[in-house]
Order: sequence, then C-alpha cells, then structure tokens
Amino acid sequence: MKLALLVIDVQDGLFNVTPPPYKAEQVISNINALTKWAQEQSYPVVFIQHEEEELPFNSPEWQLPTQLHTDPSAFYVRKTTPDSFLHTQLAALLEKENVDRVVICGYASDFCVDTTTRRAAGLGFPVLLVADAHTTHDKAHALAANIRQHHNETLSSMSSFGVPIKLATTECILKNLNGAQQFFDIKL
Repeated sequence: MKLALLVIDVQDGLFNVTPPPYKAEQVISNINALTKWAQEQSYPVVFIQHEEEELPFNSPEWQLPTQLHTDPSAFYVRKTTPDSFLHTQLAALLEKENVDRVVICGYASDFCVDTTTRRAAGLGFPVLLVADAHTTHDKAHALAANIRQHHNETLSSMSSFGVPIKLATTECILKNLNGAQQFFDIKL
C-alpha cells in the first residue's frame, strides 16, 4: 500500500487576497506539516495548480505561495476544471508511483476539494480528507466555516463508491505512528 498527498489549488491568486480564505494561515501551516510528514514517509506529494482566465499559467496569481513549503521531489499537476483527474496526468502519475490511496487537502472545499475527492473515490482510491487542511471563501449563501464543516461531514459519510472516504485532522494524522494507514484500515 502506498498513499500520496494531494495539495489542491493552494495558489497566490486564491490565498494572498483580501479577504483571505477561511483560516488560510492555519490551513497552510497544516499543509506544510503534512507535506513534511509525507516526505519523511517517502509518500509522493502532488501540488495541483488550477489555471483559468483569472489564474493564467505561470502568472504571479498561478504560483504557489511562498508560505507553502515545497520540495524538489514533489510532483506538479496543472488542471483547468475542479476535477484534478480530468484532462490531467494525475491518474497516470499515481499509477506510475504505485499509489492506491490518497490524502486530500487544499482549496476550495466546495469545488475542487469536493470534486477531486468524489472522483478519486469513483476511480477506486480510498480517500483521507484532512478536516482542517482545506478551506474556501465565504459565499453569499454560507460562511466558509460552515461550507468546510458541511463538506467534511458529507464526504466522510459517503459509502456508495465502494471505497472509504475517511476524515481526520492534521494533528490526528501526525500523532499516529502508522500515519494515515490506520484510517484506511477502518471498515465502513
């Protein structure tokens, strides 16, 4: 069994804005702790970057924030839809690296994190969603804190994909000697 950490859309044009996403500093801090943990476990880390008119490829807005710790051994995937698998090399990369489960964090809880979580499960990857390492902005209809909580509860209650979608905090993952493995061993 090998897992990969997917860091979705943590980019300057989404984080270094006013107002920033909900708990942006804490989310980046948690992601940094998770990437360090993944690298220590020799798990692949994949930084996924969205591009569109407001986030053109290689623009300052498209770049990863300087607060986000990266490593030369990390992988980078470009995408143009909320689905990190659609029209990208992500699935091929995970296959090449013998990955059979994923840990997901990043931005936006209600779009790219949600869609990628569902698609990963649909493709047969058990998912561990990091409850306090994804975020979004407030919307006209809901506060970002409520959106994140809703997606944590909704995604982790799904069982129809045939693989688990589990939920854990950063601290819980880092405190366990077996890392994320124990979360995947839990039967639905």
